[in-house]
Amino acid sequence: MSIETHDNKNAQSDGGFERRDIGVAGVLYFFLGLAAVTLVLGFLLVGLYRFLDKRDNAQQAPVNPLVTNVPADTRHIQKDYEENAFPEPRLEKDELEKGRRNQLNKVRLDEEQLLNSYGWADERSKTVRIPIERAMDLVAQRGLPVRPQAGAQTAAAQQKGNKQ
Repeated sequence: MSIETHDNKNAQSDGGFERRDIGVAGVLYFFLGLAAVTLVLGFLLVGLYRFLDKRDNAQQAPVNPLVTNVPADTRHIQKDYEENAFPEPRLEKDELEKGRRNQLNKVRLDEEQLLNSYGWADERSKTVRIPIERAMDLVAQRGLPVRPQAGAQTAAAQQKGNKQ
């Protein structure tokens, strides 16, 4: 590697940098041109999307004649559309309705409360419900009820008859 320096004794030496500034007019023309091209492209894209939207609407399959109250543009639906369009009972209106996480969680919590509490299953017939844990303990203590088998009764009666 060589470490040679060249002294430039030329009178027009610029000292290692450009002495002339960039023209302000050139920068302004560039930005104005960029803004004009952006504006033209924006209008072209809006026109393209309108054309594609009209073409898509023309190719849509007709709505079933049994369906009533269909909005013209299904991408923009009125706020009260589901209240007017769908008959009762509605399965689930809104997953995040009125501060609840969702309606399914409320149903599950109600079922858990029923399964883990005492209460009347049918008050007229005097049937009560007990918590599942308590029912399992009772089954473990008492065992499951067993129905006598018909074949076992016949065999027992025959053995009695043979002994007499």
